[in-house]
Amino acid sequence: MKRKLGKIITSENTPSTTEFLFVIDNPQVKKGQYVEVDGSEQRFFGYVSEIVKSNRYFERAESVAEYERSGSINEKFPLDSWEYSIANVRLLGCFKDGSFVRSFIPPSPGSDVFDAEPETLKKFLGFEDGELELGSIEHHDVKASISMTRLFQKHAAILAMSGAGKSYLMSIILEELLDRPKEKGRIAVVVVDIHGEYLGFKYDQRYGAATKVVDGKSIMVPLKKIPTAYMQEWLPNLSPVQREVLSDALNTLRNKKKKSGDKYYSIKELAEAIDLSKKTGDAKSKTALKRALGSLNALRFITTNKENPRLISDVKPGHLLILDFSTIDDLRKKQILVSLFARKLFKLRKKERIPPFVLVIEEAHNFARENAEASEAISRSVIETIAREGRKFGASLCLISQRPVNLSTTALSQCNTHIIMRITNPNDLEHIQMSSEGIDARITKSITGLKVGEAIIVGEAVNYPTFIKVRKRKSEKREKGKPLHEQAIEFENNERKKEEGVEAFL
Repeated sequence: MKRKLGKIITSENTPSTTEFLFVIDNPQVKKGQYVEVDGSEQRFFGYVSEIVKSNRYFERAESVAEYERSGSINEKFPLDSWEYSIANVRLLGCFKDGSFVRSFIPPSPGSDVFDAEPETLKKFLGFEDGELELGSIEHHDVKASISMTRLFQKHAAILAMSGAGKSYLMSIILEELLDRPKEKGRIAVVVVDIHGEYLGFKYDQRYGAATKVVDGKSIMVPLKKIPTAYMQEWLPNLSPVQREVLSDALNTLRNKKKKSGDKYYSIKELAEAIDLSKKTGDAKSKTALKRALGSLNALRFITTNKENPRLISDVKPGHLLILDFSTIDDLRKKQILVSLFARKLFKLRKKERIPPFVLVIEEAHNFARENAEASEAISRSVIETIAREGRKFGASLCLISQRPVNLSTTALSQCNTHIIMRITNPNDLEHIQMSSEGIDARITKSITGLKVGEAIIVGEAVNYPTFIKVRKRKSEKREKGKPLHEQAIEFENNERKKEEGVEAFL
């Protein structure tokens, strides 16, 4: 049975096709709660945008002040019987003939207002049973089950300040993807893990068998499998002549190896091929090119024949591949590896050699930075390419960032679903509002007041901006690093042991 909340009243400008007021006769009415009103031909649907309490005894300040001088006004009048609450409802649409449409007529004064029914609410917001359960709707017993296709087909972004729960929410999404049954369609997941926040999946009894972790220091890519265009992208400061020499040397070396039946070759052999190239006689230009090549070799991931991970075998439906970058300090190396794997994944997916996938990039503002020089944005180009073209091939992105203002506008605007947690920086808020069509001033104001574990979903994945409470995770949480107080205690204990050791020696 429907739960009645109150009755619509008339004011100067309401009821209208956009809002109405009702007097509350149920104390459980809360701000943000969804409500419905039965009309003659349609059912109106909206949410409580504000609640105001009123009492006629306190309308005139001078009267209250006069009574307070001669004693308490509470002792002279039946104040409680004159107090009432009014809820302001923002109309979102109407439910008519089995579908939602805009409101073209207002509801009638005197109509009863009811709590929204769970099934109606699910249909309105676009939730689907058996999909990715991220949490629940506040004030309603309705699970926030988001369609995987709607969430990732046109990419997603998780945006929040540090400590607001971005990685926690992403862990829940990973759980849902790994738990997803085969008959519903499973995708592969590749995570660029900057701080080792997802390593617990490998040790979890439930998800460990479907998880592979690759330590950043053990990533190896044979030179043979690096196209010339990739290497030129990693060395953006090369002159046109040096680019031509590099291309000529690589082609010559590959042809030579092909004829000899030897599949692989090394950086040293490439440097020798550069010396022999006839594309230029400028020795200084070749020396500078070899020096740039040496800086690339110093990053220690280019090998002669060793490869880890092997994307064709490691990227599988319903499986998680974690690239643990927490052991890598060099930002340039991180950018190069993100560029390399993103391009390889996209290329393999277009050839249908790997299943549809979602590439999750933590701290995405470091890999697709807005207004950065080419040498500082090596991976931005491929991220923007996948953002623009990936949905046609089943190549999806999930960008996670705590500094949206530094994230490429092109990439962010192509993420058609934004899951936003608490953000207080006005520049970040302005950047999000510019990049997302579904965010208005009301939602922007609400973002700053979100608590840890609360989020707003805006865009393709839902029919209307939706506030949710994130559910508890099922997987084991295991991060690198210890709590601050433990690190402090450990440091002082070690220092004391050192001092005791020196004293014992003397």
